[in-house]
Amino acid sequence: MSMEWIRKRYGVPAKRGGRVEYTGGKTPEFGTILAAREGRLRIRLDVMEYTHPLPFHPTYELRHLDADTI
Repeated sequence: MSMEWIRKRYGVPAKRGGRVEYTGGKTPEFGTILAAREGRLRIRLDVMEYTHPLPFHPTYELRHLDADTI
């Protein structure tokens, strides 16, 4: 499922290079969307400088920081 599918299905402004805030941990973490796969966003959190991106549900505990620019 593509980034476009995620945007339409969940009504989020997800795009490659978009910034997000993950609020599911003890402290919020910022990250960058790198791709979409199997209905999930592949995000590299800033604290994980050189690791592989992790899958995140497009709406669960995620705040899209570029929302006002879309």
